[in-house]
Amino acid sequence: MNRVFQVAFHVPGTLTANLSLVWTAPFACQLVHVSSVGSNANDGLLTIGTTTDPDGYVTSHSIGDSDVPVEKEGISGFAGALAGSQYPHIADGTVLTAVLDYDGAAGTATDDFTLVLTFTEG
Repeated sequence: MNRVFQVAFHVPGTLTANLSLVWTAPFACQLVHVSSVGSNANDGLLTIGTTTDPDGYVTSHSIGDSDVPVEKEGISGFAGALAGSQYPHIADGTVLTAVLDYDGAAGTATDDFTLVLTFTEG
């Protein structure tokens, strides 16, 4: 119970379009930490949720730049009906998504995007 596991994604090079990462939760879990970064001074915006609610767990926020990650780690950093009171609970088989607006509103494309998601089982 409450074993910790991570899911990591890395996309090398300069992005030229938005990025959508999709995967399925292998068992019931909670999202407890998000770390995202690009290697350059970028304007990337990230959301995390499900395919039916793409920003249901983490609303749109700037990723880190120049190799300095942005973290979502406190309960208040997560979205949803229980935001501020507990971490997002994800049922077994839920289809999850992370969507990166690769250049945000300002237009500087993300280089070498890295995303690490930390979960607890249960």
